[in-house]
Amino acid sequence: MTETEYVTQIRDALPELEEISDVELREQVIEAWSLGLERGGWHDIEDIPYAWNIHEVSNVEHVRGVTQIALDAADVQQGFHGAEPDRDVIVAAALLHDVGKCYEYPTHVDDDLLEEPDPTYVSSDVPHSISGYALAHEVGCPLAVQRAIPHYHGEVPVRTLEAELVKSANSASSNAITEAAMGLTLKEWIDEYSQVA
Repeated sequence: MTETEYVTQIRDALPELEEISDVELREQVIEAWSLGLERGGWHDIEDIPYAWNIHEVSNVEHVRGVTQIALDAADVQQGFHGAEPDRDVIVAAALLHDVGKCYEYPTHVDDDLLEEPDPTYVSSDVPHSISGYALAHEVGCPLAVQRAIPHYHGEVPVRTLEAELVKSANSASSNAITEAAMGLTLKEWIDEYSQVA
């Protein structure tokens, strides 16, 4: 795949990019995804599964859902409490919170979905929230976006409102997916499968 082909895929798959008013930040999100897809060896952004063992839902569907949930929650926080979370940070972080799956999941899909994954980056040893943070850092995303990407407890010592909105939106989406796909809550899925991957 060429970089142009990846960029086209990313723009088509993630229309929420247009919610980012800062053009430079929007391009950084696209660049992070493009690097992740290229290094992971993916033919198509839509082929990345939500989870290593849940392929019925794509990562794109999940990321888009998280973005919408986080934006809706931001509107509620503003309406009820007068909070003013940074919408650009929310959208960028929500769209990037699982970009690290480009590196983590190549070993969990059929080989025909991939070209040559780069072993320098591809590994299931590094959690996707950390490799996603690294991708955001590499392309120059602002610290506010970077710190809102890690979404497991303890990964970031100080959490912002934007980070909490993305994290809670991720939990809501993930619970819905694991329940629908496997009849398990997210906690049950983590307890049962976190050591297996």
